[in-house]
Amino acid sequence: MLNWIKSHKLTSLLLVVVAYFLSTQLFGINTGSFMRSPSYSSSVVEMASFGSTSGAGSMGISMPSYYDGGIAADVPVTNRMVVQNSSLSLLVKDVKLAGDSIIKKAETEGGFMVSSDYNRPNDSPYANISVRVPSDKLNATLEYFRSQAIEVVSENLIGKDVTEQYVNIESRLSSLERVKTKFEGILDNATLVQDILTVQRELINTQTQIDNLMGQKKALEENASYVKITVYLSTDELSLPYAPDTKFRPDVIFKLAVRSMLGTLQKIGELAIWLAVYSIVWVPVLLVVIIYRRWKARKLVKTS
Repeated sequence: MLNWIKSHKLTSLLLVVVAYFLSTQLFGINTGSFMRSPSYSSSVVEMASFGSTSGAGSMGISMPSYYDGGIAADVPVTNRMVVQNSSLSLLVKDVKLAGDSIIKKAETEGGFMVSSDYNRPNDSPYANISVRVPSDKLNATLEYFRSQAIEVVSENLIGKDVTEQYVNIESRLSSLERVKTKFEGILDNATLVQDILTVQRELINTQTQIDNLMGQKKALEENASYVKITVYLSTDELSLPYAPDTKFRPDVIFKLAVRSMLGTLQKIGELAIWLAVYSIVWVPVLLVVIIYRRWKARKLVKTS
């Protein structure tokens, strides 16, 4: 066994490092006691010590206690990071005009449009518009949006604190960067092809994790910096997503009854159009049936 370790020093080192990571994450083994363990041969320690120039110690990679996804207890949090989302339902005179004004205002405040959806331009038009604006421009933007409405039917603002998630990502990134640095040091001193390939594979895996966390971190920063505002616009209050304050509202019931009647008349008109178009098919068939029945009736009269 000792001869194998001496002939495969880098491979032995990698096995020790992997075992160390697993023990740290699963059992919380203390770094200092692990480093002082006398059960490892001097040759392995000697091979591991060449990476000490990075300032991380004489052996392996020091994994912090929060590497498993938790948050270090000694990480101070001074500024909270909050992701905000707002929505408004606005009764307006002109949906298209109000929608264009909302998008233009968002861009003026340094924001941008996320989505824009206009429906039924000729019959109770309504629109759903989503924009993002800087957090410090939120109040001014919402005030302008309200000014574009005949009535603000509903409004809400929801905030989600993502500070712990953000701190956790930063902590994991710091750990992975130290891991990457150690592997790079090992790769610089590797001579066997097998060792080089093994270290390169670990580097690729580590870099992939770093890239994923960087993407999550950037997304949190952008979501916290820009508030998403969803605006529902319509010339008809019934087309807006809201819950009425009172259940019995005669004016609302009247509108629903008229709308139902118009819908029924529209369906009847559509059916009439379909029948007229297909008359070139069903009219000849109907005429043939009528002629046949008359001919058959005359034949029965003659035989009788």
